[in-house]
Amino acid sequence: MGLRLAGIPASPGIVEGPVHLLRWEVPEVPHRIVGDDQVEKELARLHAAFERARDRLQLIRARAERQAGPEEAAIFDVQISILQDVSLVEHVDALVRQNLGAEKAFDLAMLEWRTQFARHPHAMLRERVGDLVDVHIRVLSILLGLGDHDPIDVPKGAGAILVTHDLTPSLTVQLDREAIAAIATDAGTTTSHIAILARSLGLPAVVGLRDAASQLRGGERAVLDGGAGTLTVAPNEREVAEFRTRARLEEQELAELRQLAELEAVTLDGVRMVLRANVDLPEEAELAATSGAEGVGLMRTEFLVVGRATMPDEEEQYRAYARVVEAFGGRPVVIRTYDVGGDKLPVGGFPAEPNPFLGWRAIRMCLDQPELFRAQLRALLRAALHGDVRVMLPLIVSLDEVREARALLAQAADELRARGVPFREALPLGMMVETPAAALAADTFRGAVDFFSIGTNDLVQYTLAVDRGNVQLAPRFTPLHPAVLRLIAHVVRTAEEQGIDVAVCGEMASQPVMAFALLGLGLRQLSVGPRSVLAVKRIVRGIRATDAERAARAALAASTAGEAETILNRGLDAALGRS
Repeated sequence: MGLRLAGIPASPGIVEGPVHLLRWEVPEVPHRIVGDDQVEKELARLHAAFERARDRLQLIRARAERQAGPEEAAIFDVQISILQDVSLVEHVDALVRQNLGAEKAFDLAMLEWRTQFARHPHAMLRERVGDLVDVHIRVLSILLGLGDHDPIDVPKGAGAILVTHDLTPSLTVQLDREAIAAIATDAGTTTSHIAILARSLGLPAVVGLRDAASQLRGGERAVLDGGAGTLTVAPNEREVAEFRTRARLEEQELAELRQLAELEAVTLDGVRMVLRANVDLPEEAELAATSGAEGVGLMRTEFLVVGRATMPDEEEQYRAYARVVEAFGGRPVVIRTYDVGGDKLPVGGFPAEPNPFLGWRAIRMCLDQPELFRAQLRALLRAALHGDVRVMLPLIVSLDEVREARALLAQAADELRARGVPFREALPLGMMVETPAAALAADTFRGAVDFFSIGTNDLVQYTLAVDRGNVQLAPRFTPLHPAVLRLIAHVVRTAEEQGIDVAVCGEMASQPVMAFALLGLGLRQLSVGPRSVLAVKRIVRGIRATDAERAARAALAASTAGEAETILNRGLDAALGRS
């Protein structure tokens, strides 16, 4: 029997292929003293490593530009410039001349630089720490003979399973879907951004494996089961046969689901649901448009900026938004303004923070950077000429934030008008409900917003004080906790009283039992990943809303998340005639 590693299901699908192991962490460096007669040879070895690292980065940059575009590839320019920094080279040379081995000299120099940059008062320099770590790893790997192992090394058609501790922006931008067939990471949870990205890319993924990268050597045959959350290494013939049978069944199920694409999401008792798609990347638009979705309920715009040294300009953003809007041919497209921060820093010159989820993120950053924000708002106003664009503000906790954002939207319109650039007037403006503050004070936004969208990923995180990306806390991230359910119910009631549209666009909506719960709580609009639209539609078409409402009422009265889950599972089974 093969070695079976259990993690957290992140993106469904079964892939059989070779392991491409990516150990992207600073290796242990031995303390080695060299004799005076070996110093010049050690310096030559050091400079050869610098040159090889520069050549390697140039190659990676060129490939990334072809695959992802020039803006995304620019992340490597900073790393190349670090290797060309005269003061760094001279500092390492001086340590070698003090009889330190090249690898230890470089290690010490980089540790000093990383400390200095991390403490620097200038945000742009603090943000360079991530690039310094990448350079640190790359050069030490060369000096220690650990070799190159970037994702770009995987040949097209390899069908490889990428196994690593976590994916940094510089690694993510190298991913080639024609070479990498699945992803397995030690870090992460169902709602961490690597899991969301994997679902967006259609790559099966398992996260939260904890120590897979240290247990494997690379090159092993393995089977990743994204639905079950397992990575089986060196499976025997029986196991392979079982996986292949399950893969065929999943494909058959998917074929059956595709038949629902043109059908409406209506319950057996006639309640109409609106199912839209979440879109992370502009290139997903075509897939999402054919998924059976009735538009986009959440387009995440931060994927335009993560992993870059600079923010995209108005023109680049306009093209990206217009591409998605045009793909949906007049159906609604809800575009969220930058939700940068939290676990998506450093980015675009902004630093990491010691407590990022409670820090300078999302609408807070945008309001404090009005020029950056107005550039995005101008792009959105222009893109709205191509279809039904609706703007959504993230992490709103007070009416003042909405008012300030509306003022900036008006300024952006004035700027376009002054330039003679056509745009659409009066875009619908909504807000994410992601904190207990926003949920409990939902009535205070009367007349200020056109719609609410409940972001369950963050609402669960902030309500339960559980870091959504922390694998240690994954069992405590329980969306069916009575407090979460009651907050959602309160928002729905408030929206109904005020005549405001309300939707859910978090990952919670893509899971059958949770979609059942949300329908029962009164939600009539859900937005899920493109690959989950048909599965949710099947659930909706197979139940009565009255059954969901009865189960939701009972779940609201539960004392624990476990009790609520049991109630809802039983209710769903009964509604589908499975009990």
